[in-house]
Amino acid sequence: MRRILGIDPGSRVTGYGLIESDGRQSRHLASGCIRVGEDPWPQRLGSIFNGVKAVVDQYCPEELAVEQVFFSRNAASALKLGQARGAAICAALSVGVQVHEYSPKSVKQAVVGSGGADKVQVQHMIKVILSMTEDPAEDQADALAVAVCHAHSAGQAYGAVSSWRRWKP
Repeated sequence: MRRILGIDPGSRVTGYGLIESDGRQSRHLASGCIRVGEDPWPQRLGSIFNGVKAVVDQYCPEELAVEQVFFSRNAASALKLGQARGAAICAALSVGVQVHEYSPKSVKQAVVGSGGADKVQVQHMIKVILSMTEDPAEDQADALAVAVCHAHSAGQAYGAVSSWRRWKP
């Protein structure tokens, strides 16, 4: 079993989700949000870095999974998202955690089965996949979805079955 931390970076709220997985089955360990408030932008980036580092220090994940930056019509928003993402990645790398990146479409595909799924579908499937009793908040669900995507993708390399035709008892 590997501990995987998923991160959903944001300029005001960064979601995190920690799972334990063998590539076939995953279990929810913890999730939450790092809220950075209305501070000036450099301080918000510092808060994201420190918040992610605190989560890493507390839960000791072996790997971090994060979505790749998507393109937006608003260049300023895309730039801030990229910087928030960079702060989270640097926090993990500063303590030796491996970082893996996935496109938003591949995350949705891994969790819902459709790269065009909406946030409600992602929330529902994360609740089902991880046997959660309550719906996770949007940012938490997105972070958990990235972690589950990585677990399933990495599971292929660790012997998970990619097709029922290849399954052998």
